[in-house]
Amino acid sequence: MNKPLINELYLGFMRVHILHHASRERVYGAWLMEELGSHGYAVGPGTLYPMLHRMEASGLLDSDYETVDGKRRRYYRATHAGLDALEKARGQIMELVKEINEE
Repeated sequence: MNKPLINELYLGFMRVHILHHASRERVYGAWLMEELGSHGYAVGPGTLYPMLHRMEASGLLDSDYETVDGKRRRYYRATHAGLDALEKARGQIMELVKEINEE
C-alpha cells in the first residue's frame, strides 16, 4: 500500500467534509477534529489547521473570530467559491458511488 497516496486521498475526503459542514454553519478546528474523528479520520491540529488556512487562502473558506469562555476562537464558513466546489464534488462523488455500486 502506498501510504502517501492513501493519505492524499483521505485529505481530499476531509476537505469535502469540511466544506460540507462549513456550508451549513460556522465551524471551528476543535469541533472539526471531533467530527472528522467520528468518521474515522485521525487528524490532529498539525494537519487540520494548515489545511483550513490553505482552504481559506484559496478562497474556499472565510473566517472570523469570536471570544468564547475568554478564549479567541476562529470560525470558518464556506465562501461562494467553496459552495461551488462542494456542489461540483457532490456530483463527482455521486458519479463515483454509482459506478462503484454497479460492480
